Amino acid sequence: MANRQHSKDNTLNLRDKLFVTLQYLIPQHGLSRLVGMLARSEVPWIKTTFINQFMKRFDIRLDEAEIQDPDQFPTFNAFFTRALKADARPLEADAVNDIASPADGAVSQLGAIRANQVFQAKGHDYSLYDLVGGDSALASEFTNGQFATIYLSPRDYHRVHMPFTGTLRETRYVPGDLFSVNEATANGVPNLFARNERLVCIFDTDNGPMAVILVGAMIVAGIETVFSGQVCPLPREVQTTDYQRTQPITLQKGDELGRFLLGSTVVLLFPEGKAGFESELKAGSVVRVKGKLGSYV
Repeated sequence: MANRQHSKDNTLNLRDKLFVTLQYLIPQHGLSRLVGMLARSEVPWIKTTFINQFMKRFDIRLDEAEIQDPDQFPTFNAFFTRALKADARPLEADAVNDIASPADGAVSQLGAIRANQVFQAKGHDYSLYDLVGGDSALASEFTNGQFATIYLSPRDYHRVHMPFTGTLRETRYVPGDLFSVNEATANGVPNLFARNERLVCIFDTDNGPMAVILVGAMIVAGIETVFSGQVCPLPREVQTTDYQRTQPITLQKGDELGRFLLGSTVVLLFPEGKAGFESELKAGSVVRVKGKLGSYV
């Protein structure tokens, strides 16, 4: 089972300190909503400029995408959340108890939840209670459990898929800040994942509850799910939706769950004694959606 990575020196250099300081000063939500408006624009020169500059800046190729001509995307958002070819990401975590990676990206951290504290970076833990939006009963379901934090870079595929088959119990939209999510802010912003805007999705599985948490970030213009459409931004208060009172929504392992309108991070939570991760995974490990992240024990 992968453990916390404490060996790396996470001291911020001057450049990172300035970057983190700037995060506190700029109008995070105003900037993000402005970018979101531009990202939804169908004005040809706006969306074409955004797409071309983005592809050049992050060296993005469309070989695996269903649409391979950038001019065919109606908006920048459509380009950013582009679908992949059907065979581009086969389900590799195909054994009954395998846990699949929810996204393309890199492991930020993973391992054990110590009581109710989740590891963020050297010198920084954050509260499980805060992460799930201030619900002590919900937090207790994952006390001493396991967590995995997956960071999606700008060039990654930005749809989020189910790690394991589950029936949706509830979602909790938690308002918050919109700090950028990267190594510098993980090292320099306390409680980063428990203070940023996020959507907490709770599923009931054959192995107990599972949380899939979509964390917003700077210039993330929204989060969408397959069952509710766009859910962020919303009024600045925690909003809980109980799906047990409606027709059950069950998603199979590997099914699409949602997507980021511009990118961020996914945090997974599992109960105590239920899940373990692949031994070779550590902070910085590259993962691919539907690849094996771990398994239930």
